[in-house]
This record gives sequence, C-alpha cells and structure tokens, in this order.
Amino acid sequence: MQIAYFVNQYPKVSHSFIRREIVELETQGMEISRFSISRERTDIVDERDREELAKTIYLAEVGRARIISMLLLTIIKSPLAWLNASLCAARMGMRSRSGLTRHLVYLIEACVLVNLLKEKGIRHIHAHFGTNPAAVALLAHKLCGISYSFTVHGPEEFDKPEALSLDQKIRHASFVVGISSFGRSQLFRWSRFEDWPKIKVVRCGLDAQFLESPKTAVPDNRRIVCVGRLCEQKGQLLLVEAINMLKNDGEMIDLVLAGDGPMRSEIEGLVNRLGLAENVRITGWISGSQVLDEIRSSRALVLPSFAEGLPVVLMEACALRRPVVTTHIAGIPELVEDGISGWLVPAGSAEAIRNALEEVLKTSSEVLEEMAENAYGQVSSRHDIRSECSTLRHLFARLAGTC
Repeated sequence: MQIAYFVNQYPKVSHSFIRREIVELETQGMEISRFSISRERTDIVDERDREELAKTIYLAEVGRARIISMLLLTIIKSPLAWLNASLCAARMGMRSRSGLTRHLVYLIEACVLVNLLKEKGIRHIHAHFGTNPAAVALLAHKLCGISYSFTVHGPEEFDKPEALSLDQKIRHASFVVGISSFGRSQLFRWSRFEDWPKIKVVRCGLDAQFLESPKTAVPDNRRIVCVGRLCEQKGQLLLVEAINMLKNDGEMIDLVLAGDGPMRSEIEGLVNRLGLAENVRITGWISGSQVLDEIRSSRALVLPSFAEGLPVVLMEACALRRPVVTTHIAGIPELVEDGISGWLVPAGSAEAIRNALEEVLKTSSEVLEEMAENAYGQVSSRHDIRSECSTLRHLFARLAGTC
C-alpha cells in the first residue's frame, strides 16, 4: 500500500521525528511519497534532511497555470464534491482564527494534492499535525473520498481545538494518532465518544543513531544544554533567569542554548542585561550530529517548557544516557520519573529550575550515571522507532481493503 505523507513544511530542522518515521516505514516495506505545502525557510543543515528535499513534492511549486487547470478540472468533473468541500472549508473558516480566505487557500491546496495523488495512484494520506495539514487532508477527502489519518503532537492543537475544527477532522479520519496517553486524552476531550476507538497512541521513536549510540560517561563539568526552538512555549527566558540566580549565589554554570527561533533577540537581550554573556551560548540551528555532541558534552539537558506534547529532545537525551531537568506538564511524566531518571519541576518557576540545576551540579557522578541508565531503559522500552512504526504500519494495513 502506498501512503502519502503530508506536512506543512518538510523536511524541517525541528521535524527529524517525521523523517525517522518515514524512513523506518520504508524499511518495513511500505511505499511512502512525501508531500509538503512549502519548503523550510531556513537553511537545511542536516545531510539526511537535504536528502529528503529531493524526495519531496511541494504544492507551492506546482505552478500557477497547472493549479488553475487542476481547479477547473475538479469543478467540472465533480461539481457536487467541490460544493461539499467548499461548504466544509467555509464552516472551518468561520470557526477559525485564520478566517475564510485562509481556508479557501487550503481548499485549493487540497485540490492540487488530490490531482497529484491521482497521478501516482495513492489512496491514503497521513498528515502530521492537526493544524493546516489535517485541514487540507479533510478537504481532499471531501473532494474525492480519499481516506486520511493524522498525528497530533500538541500543544497548538490543544490550545485551540475548536478554532481548528479538531472534532470534524477526527470524525472523518480513518484513524488519529496521539503521541502519548496524555495526547490521546486531549483528543478524547474534543471528539465524540463513538470516535474514541479510532484514536490510537503511537509514540515518536528513536532509531539506532540514538538507541545504539556508544555509552559515554556523564562529564564531570558544570555545563547544561537546552535544545529546542527559541520560542515562547519553551521557557528559555525563565531558564536564563535561573542561571542568573545560580551565578548570584556563587554557583558557576555554563548553559548552551542549541537552536534558533523568533525569540533569539529577546533572549540575547536578557543575557546581556544580566551580564551572562560568558555563561550562556546560543548555537543557532545545528545538524543532528552536532546536537548529539552538545548533549554528550553536557552534565544534563534542561527543558523548562510551558506547553508541550512530548518533546523528542527529551527522548534523545535519555537515549544518550543524560539525566534531564524538565517541567511536569503534558506527556513528559510518561517518560521522565522525578528523582529516578531526572528532575520534574513546576512549569513557570525560575526558582524551581534554579534549585533543580543546583542539584544536578551537586549530585555525584555515580548517582547521575544511575539516573542516566534509568532514563535509557525508559526510552528504549517505549520509544523504539521499529516497534512504534510496526504499530503504525498495522494501522495502515487495515485500510488496504477500504481505501
């Protein structure tokens, strides 16, 4: 069975988990075609992501003349389906924050996607994210009856489920994936009871690059790394405040912020105002191998998020046998056990982060090694890409006779 994987931007530096999923499904014998609305705007630094560029078809690059031809052909050949899809787009647009015009764009994108899929003989779409990719997939379903499924990661879908028409997207999908039990519970909240059986848990998985990575000792240093997009939900400003508290108390600590994003200038401004330029380093976007090096070179990974689904970087740190400091939110407690594999702190508290980081600095190497092994055991048993994709492959296989 051939599947179309559909994402708003692919490949993308923060979407390595999607790439791993696609590659593993292909390893398990599935035929995957990649479709994306547009290209990532920033430079692609990872060689594996650059390889994916050549394999991906971009709706935005089809060409105006061809798009118009596809629209006219669809309207002429299936006027009732076009009307049905248009009404669906209008209903979603009236509920949304982005409005009718944006959903008209989604309808056009769905028309282009349907025509491209027909050319390839593809009969099922799997979208990642319950935002615009799932909207386009739903409209494609309305246009031609093609089946679709989608994976919800959060937190955006959980912040505005009604505006995203999440209930409608779930209702018409063949199945829906949550990446944690917490995620599934949030999908239960915004769907009909009769749709609950189609909502499954398939966790994001790690491949051999992480799970079979050579064990390295936790370094005896005072270096902490935070990996992630520099944005409001990740809480890096609070982390900088915690670092400042430690420094004022005479604790020497170095923080590496591995990533980039819209809040970089604001974070840099706070670092400079607090006189932490020698304590905090921002790397910008780096490759996957560089992320591994940064994690391995650090005593622990810290992620002070305000909102999450279940961060892949926590899985990566656990697989590399590094304890983590993170917040007690969303699906995180399903991976990290407080005092066993890391530290869980209340979200929004710079003082709690400061105290946990002080514990990291003062905990012996032997105890940290034990915590790191506990972290590895948890992630290897629950987030192996092979077993998670096997579950996903079986879900797709059930559709073979119906789509």
